[in-house]
Amino acid sequence: MRDQISHYIRAGYSGLYLVSHEEQRVEAEIKAVATGLQHGLFAWSITEGLIDIKKGTVRECNDPMEVLNAVTELPDDSILLLRDFHQFFDDPNPVLIRRLKDQLRESRTTGKTLVVLGCRINLPPELEREFTVIDIALPGSDELNTVLKGIAESREQPMPKPETIAELLDAARGMTTTEAENAFALSVVEYGELNATLIAREKAQAVKKNGILELIEAKETLEDIGGLDQLKDWLLKRKEAFSPRARKYGLPMPKGLMIMGISGTGKSLTAKATSAVLGVPLLKLDAGRIFAGLVGQSESNLRSVIQTAEAIAPVVLWIDELEKGFSGSKSSGATDGGTSARVFGSLISWLQEKTAPVFVVATANDVSQLPPEMLRKGRWDELFFVDLPNRDEREMIWGIQIAKHGRDTRQFDLAQLSKSTDGLTGAEIEQVFIDAMYRAFAEEEEPSDFTVGEVLVDFVPLSKLMAEQITGLRQWAKGRARNATTQPSERKLRRIAA
Repeated sequence: MRDQISHYIRAGYSGLYLVSHEEQRVEAEIKAVATGLQHGLFAWSITEGLIDIKKGTVRECNDPMEVLNAVTELPDDSILLLRDFHQFFDDPNPVLIRRLKDQLRESRTTGKTLVVLGCRINLPPELEREFTVIDIALPGSDELNTVLKGIAESREQPMPKPETIAELLDAARGMTTTEAENAFALSVVEYGELNATLIAREKAQAVKKNGILELIEAKETLEDIGGLDQLKDWLLKRKEAFSPRARKYGLPMPKGLMIMGISGTGKSLTAKATSAVLGVPLLKLDAGRIFAGLVGQSESNLRSVIQTAEAIAPVVLWIDELEKGFSGSKSSGATDGGTSARVFGSLISWLQEKTAPVFVVATANDVSQLPPEMLRKGRWDELFFVDLPNRDEREMIWGIQIAKHGRDTRQFDLAQLSKSTDGLTGAEIEQVFIDAMYRAFAEEEEPSDFTVGEVLVDFVPLSKLMAEQITGLRQWAKGRARNATTQPSERKLRRIAA
């Protein structure tokens, strides 16, 4: 960050726009740049006025127009840091915009640089080409390690062993320096020492503050999924995808996969189990919440998601029900000024070009709503279609659900249960057994095959309610996506070959 800012200033750029939530950290970097270049440094805010950082003098200047007029009086080769100046662009004053453009032009000849520091990009069209935007990445291991050492010294804690330090820094990745400092200090208060578990807990709280991302503690494994043998096999072959051995072998960084199919067939469960297979954290993205009312906020939200995911990486990023977030991207020019299209374009570009170890798992129920650009190879390593479970899979699901709810599978006829629940999804099978448990509980007895049969009498499966949609989805998937389950014809060919 420091070198990049320094290069822009040395090249004579008069307008920089730094995007970051970490005001204190960025200001420290700006101060180091000014010292290295032997430039004057001034900072302005609406509450403090104009401050000469080196001399410590303050000039009362609480109006944004005043500070722009004052730039002329600053010495040549100076940096002016404008805190929260982007907020004056929400309802831009044309006179303020004009004065800023004039000042940027004048500053090019005097070696002055105006630096806007804000948590989001908010530039009116008149200024989009006047400022160079720099997204400040979240702190890396070296910066977090500096924070860790500072907390250890201030709290009179011995520095942990190298392997413990690695765990602590790994737990803190994706946090700002302030968040990490608070988490380190809290772990000392609660545990009397630096504790990675508490730091990971605090990171989960920090990540979900904006409601877009959520750090999930996934306990599900592939053993919790009934069937989907081809999808499981595909995942297991990528178990060490992020390992140094894979890089040494020459394998490219995996991009991810899209899982499409009928609701309740295990797509979300597979997304959670993927993090266990790869041995990395799981981030869940609510695609619908990316879109916000303020101009530029939606694009800023997506950049924040990408920045957080890449900071925490290696990580699995689960985008649930993708079609709900991007189904309207085609017509967004007429409905939302093109916001959806721009966000969609940024997402697919990142999916195509990303180099960070972020494994994206997208799930979708209705792929017909998605633009074709989202589905082409190159964005994903593979597209899988999940159909209704077959007879063998239903038997596996019954065994998993019965054991999950603390009952002995030997007390049930799994083969008969599988036969009698043809057309049910895995989620529906679970609900049937839960309903059977409630029925048995009311009768003060244990659930049985008979209790399950009573529930099934009145149960209407999704496959009947949405028969036409399911048929259409199957037709769409033929030739476009890989089946998550080995098809009967494939099994027959394998037996003959054996």
